[in-house]
Formats: sequence, structure tokens, C-alpha cells
Amino acid sequence: MDKNKILGMVDHTLLKQDATWEQIREILDDGMTYHTASACIPASYVKQAAEYVQGKLPICTVIGFPNGYSTTAAKVFEAADAVKNGADEVDMVINIGWVKDGKDAELEDEIRQIHAACNGHILKVIIETCLLTEEEKIRMCEIVTRAGAEFIKTSTGFSAAGATFDDVALMRKHVGANVKIKAAGGISSFDDAEKFIGLGASRLGTSRLVKLMKA
Repeated sequence: MDKNKILGMVDHTLLKQDATWEQIREILDDGMTYHTASACIPASYVKQAAEYVQGKLPICTVIGFPNGYSTTAAKVFEAADAVKNGADEVDMVINIGWVKDGKDAELEDEIRQIHAACNGHILKVIIETCLLTEEEKIRMCEIVTRAGAEFIKTSTGFSAAGATFDDVALMRKHVGANVKIKAAGGISSFDDAEKFIGLGASRLGTSRLVKLMKA
């Protein structure tokens, strides 16, 4: 698969706690140079980033990140604020404790509320697969499908593990036809990226592939 085509499916990502504007600006420049799907950056930099790229690159950000246990009201505010500041896409973290507690209705309602707050912009739902059982992953595929989000996403990259081939294959089997899959966390080679895409991922969260192109 052509490397440029793969890069066109990448959310070029920088979410570390000590990220500076200089580092984020490099991510944005790289995203525009290599025509990535978006740049995924902290919410506090969204407005500045949107002004910097002037529509030449979609801006993605994260909410309820990385733990997911903020209140629904807080997440809804974060999503609305991000969109107001210029975010084109929002990646949210679910309340993982609610999955363990069997609070499926609450999970679905939260996703619906956040999706509404995105006001027509893309919502990706991070389910943090490394913390879930197979049964819980399947339930989350069903909940995300019912809630109407555009994407289900494997991982934050801040927990015990990132995306796995098995998890992407499982998601493809259990999400609805209208839900796309984002694999994120630990994707470090074009060969792995191509395998994730072949298994059903249409978006990849990583910064390493652009670094490989620049090497």
C-alpha cells in the first residue's frame, strides 16, 4: 500500500502532558506537508492551531482524556468548547468504570450528548481496549453503534497497551456498518499500519509514521 495513502489515514498525534506550542506547530507543519487526515492535539491549543493552519489541515482534539471518568456534563462542555475553538474532530474517552458496572444506558446517553455537542463534527469514542474483557469490547461496539458516533477507537495510548490486531478485527465484526474504526497506540511501522487497515481500521492515531517519512 502506498505510504502517502496510509499517511492520509493518520491522525498525526501529540498529546503528551508537556507538549509546547513549538512542538505542536511542528506537528501541524508535518500534517500539512504529508497531508495527514488530521493533527490530534490537546484542547488548550485548538484555537491557536486552527488559526495557524487556516483550514489546510483538520484539527482533532481529545476530551475526558485520558481517564474518562469526568462527569458527562464536563465532557459535553469540553466537546462544545473544542468545536467552538475550531476543532473539526473530537475523540472522547468513555467511563470505563461504567462499563464494568454494566451501565450501558448511561454510556449510550453520554455518547449521544457529546455527539450532539459536536454539532455535526466527527466524534470518535475511545474504549481503552486493554482494560476491557472481550464481552465488554463487544458491548461497547454495540453501544457506540446505537449512540450514533462516527468512530470507535481502540486506545488513548496512555494506559497499559495500545491497539492490537485482534481488537481491530473484533471491532470490525461487531460495530455497525456506519461506524468506522480508529486504531491508536503503539503503531510504529508502515507494515503494522497496513495490517490494521486491512483488518478494518480507516484511521490511525500515531506520530511515528511521519517521523519515519522524515528520517
